[in-house]
Amino acid sequence: MKIKKYAAIDIGSNAVRLLVANVIITKNKVKFKKSSLVRVPIRLGEDVFVKGRISKRNEERLVNAIKGFKYLLKAYEVEKYMAVATSAMREAENGMEIVKRIEKETGIHIEIIDGAKEAELIAATDLEDLLDQNRNYLYVDVGGGSTEFSLFKNGKKEDSKSFKLGTVRLLNNMVDKNEWDKAEKWVKDHTKDLDKVYLIGSGGNINKLFKMSGKVPGNPLSKTWMDAQYKFLKSFDYDDRIKELDLNPDRADVIIPATKIYRRAMQWANADKIYVPKIGLSDGMIKYQYAQDQKNNH
Repeated sequence: MKIKKYAAIDIGSNAVRLLVANVIITKNKVKFKKSSLVRVPIRLGEDVFVKGRISKRNEERLVNAIKGFKYLLKAYEVEKYMAVATSAMREAENGMEIVKRIEKETGIHIEIIDGAKEAELIAATDLEDLLDQNRNYLYVDVGGGSTEFSLFKNGKKEDSKSFKLGTVRLLNNMVDKNEWDKAEKWVKDHTKDLDKVYLIGSGGNINKLFKMSGKVPGNPLSKTWMDAQYKFLKSFDYDDRIKELDLNPDRADVIIPATKIYRRAMQWANADKIYVPKIGLSDGMIKYQYAQDQKNNH
């Protein structure tokens, strides 16, 4: 048995995350096991989608977070890591400048990736274990700045697309009707000839919704439950969602636009169930690194 340690740093529009995972390699099986997940709620998207650049305050917070991650990588004895930045950094006019500063001060290289690469990394998560080969799935990953859609037929990925539909953007009224229309058209065009479509949801908000449902892992959430939960959440104001529903302050606002996106996707795809396997971009990055290593070793 061999154990390798990989890490993924994901600089999103709503939060910055470090995932450390053990890859356990035995003769006939490879197992990916999460070892640690650190999440720092730095809302870069709030700066960028409104002002076009990352504020000095959030730049300092981000630099400090990455410095902390650097020490954690050492402490966990991680042998390989990958760091990516998505929507907010992509659109910030000072994004490249900050990435260069972080590399200079910490030695950590960050790649600013586009929506297509983000969708590809998310799809690198081992969905095979979850997918019933005879079913069609629409995979929906909702982030702060964008939402990635991927269509799976017979266990294989057919197509994927990223849209500027993100929770932080929606909170700041930065999404025009045109973007909703484009996403709706893409989903409808890709699912119209399919008998039945199931959704797979990923992202912090759907994980939280699943936890709130009290369901046993592996069981899906129904469209009816999602509709009812959306109304329920909207019946509380922000403060009460923190006090009464015990939501974190940086979750209590974005959970509503996130629920809206998942519900719309279910509607467009004519899906009545959404599965929540607790995977996302960071998990995809771990699998992607392992796959690259396997390629290079053969």
